[in-house]
Amino acid sequence: MRAGRSPDLYLYRGTNEETGSVRIVIADDQKNTRKGLRAVLCATLNGPEIWEATTGLEAERLAEEVQPNLILMDVRMPGLDGISATKRIKSVHPEIKILVLSLHAGSSTAAFAAGADAFVSKGESPERLLAAIAALAGGRGQP
Repeated sequence: MRAGRSPDLYLYRGTNEETGSVRIVIADDQKNTRKGLRAVLCATLNGPEIWEATTGLEAERLAEEVQPNLILMDVRMPGLDGISATKRIKSVHPEIKILVLSLHAGSSTAAFAAGADAFVSKGESPERLLAAIAALAGGRGQP
């Protein structure tokens, strides 16, 4: 872990840094959702660096600190919600890809208006989520 980073937000680092592994932030207030997403990412990507946030403010801070390639952003979180966090992050870091996740498919309009690069309903198949992640990650970290 690098100096100055909050240990509570740093969770997993792949051992394959020399391969240009993908850096991902999972922003969701539900621990089980973050755990499940992390497990899927670790099983399908080659040595990802994964950081976790439980609020939009934490996601915004991590976007600045670690410059992730991709953020998986939940819509509903305490404090700063995912839509507002997406808008704020994209205004400063348009190069960071943001995939918004929600139980409510109707949130897609607001997500895209905020600058999201993709939207996946949490009710969709894992294959749909993985396809969206692969497309946004641009092949980085793929097996």
